[in-house]
Amino acid sequence: MSKISATQAAQQGVAVPSSAEQSAIRKISLRLVPFVGLMFFINFLDRTAISFAGPNGMNTDLALTVAQFGLASGIFFIGYILLEVPSNLALHRFGARKWLARIMVSWGIVSLLFTWVSSVQELYILRFLLGIAEAGFFPGAILFLSLWVPARYRSKILALFYLAQPMTTVIGAPLAAWLIEQHGLFGLSGWRVMFLGVSIPAIVVGIITWFYLVDRPQDAKWLNEGEKRWLVGELESEHAAKQHSKHPSVRTVLFNKRVWVLCLIYFGFIYGLYALAFFLPTIISGFQQQFGTTFNVLEKGLITAIPYLPAAIVMHFWSRDATRRGCRTWHIAIPALTDAISIPLALYMESPAATIAVITVTACSIFSALPNFWTLPTQFLTGASAAAAIALINTIGNVAGFSAGYITGAVRGVTGTYVLPMLIVGGLMLLSAILMVLLSRSGQESQAASVTQEH
Repeated sequence: MSKISATQAAQQGVAVPSSAEQSAIRKISLRLVPFVGLMFFINFLDRTAISFAGPNGMNTDLALTVAQFGLASGIFFIGYILLEVPSNLALHRFGARKWLARIMVSWGIVSLLFTWVSSVQELYILRFLLGIAEAGFFPGAILFLSLWVPARYRSKILALFYLAQPMTTVIGAPLAAWLIEQHGLFGLSGWRVMFLGVSIPAIVVGIITWFYLVDRPQDAKWLNEGEKRWLVGELESEHAAKQHSKHPSVRTVLFNKRVWVLCLIYFGFIYGLYALAFFLPTIISGFQQQFGTTFNVLEKGLITAIPYLPAAIVMHFWSRDATRRGCRTWHIAIPALTDAISIPLALYMESPAATIAVITVTACSIFSALPNFWTLPTQFLTGASAAAAIALINTIGNVAGFSAGYITGAVRGVTGTYVLPMLIVGGLMLLSAILMVLLSRSGQESQAASVTQEH
């Protein structure tokens, strides 16, 4: 920043970042976020690979009904939920480097076994085990990145990290389709080749993680002494401020009303996210019957990817605005309300192009809200209580992941259409928007009461 602009900023009461601050955040953005984002990319691709396999041979080969496919999609989250909180507390105790590496290698091995699944019972068992193996990864990654940057930068850092999720479909859907087209490779069906191809990277990157990640800024050789002093000083100041304020312990997190409201808000977002992720390829496959259009496997993969590229772009600029202004209630509530309208609306479109256009709005809204949502728990929690709360919120979210797969499949099987399942999604997104507004008002009232008592 030039001297003139710095002077103007000072006159306007805007803090001017020091060179150490700017370089430290830049290095974290370049060194840590892309790598953890790559881990997240592989994570989301492996857990949603079943959505590509189902309509491209797996459902036929294993004789799956729509309800069985929905259950297989959702049962992953039962195993995930069982070990979510314990896994995140273990990460807090043993360090992210070792624990995240262990998680990746574990889920990579289980995912690889899908290559040879031969019955619906085996599919259920492997999906359950995959959930156990992946437990703790996502909240662990969120906690890890949150511990590396001060609060005012978390929206930016988490948005960069979250880019991996929509990009999983932008890149992963065509990749999965290409792998499926390699039918006969190693004597395997195309969908089995796909499972093989998306599993190996998890094992390889998991091993690299052990050597690449650093648990604390103090130990980062790629930060100079000035950058370390600034970063450690900022993080310790924030930690001390939270220690002086009243915040829940690990035990009382389970009884904290604010944490549970965050759980319910997140439930709505994740229900919508996985209803879209698990069933969008199936919906696209149904375009032939609905609209009389036919697509090959690669074309279906490319169409599946269409909503997610705009979603990544919109998420970047929405989170950038949240970083500039400070994350506001409407940064989360408006996307939730948009989802509540667009999800059911997509089913009433009269062409594949119009359907995908509305689904694109849905994807943009979901991904715009999520990184901003994750700045909320660490605003009032720290240490082990933050680890427990993030894990608890993500656990409830993963109940939504199970519910989205199972309920959507079951209701679709009974009604024969996706209308009612998508109306359920829209209703939950509307509830998330309302709860976000109520939570914000409750927080403002609490702060006002606190100020009044101090005076």
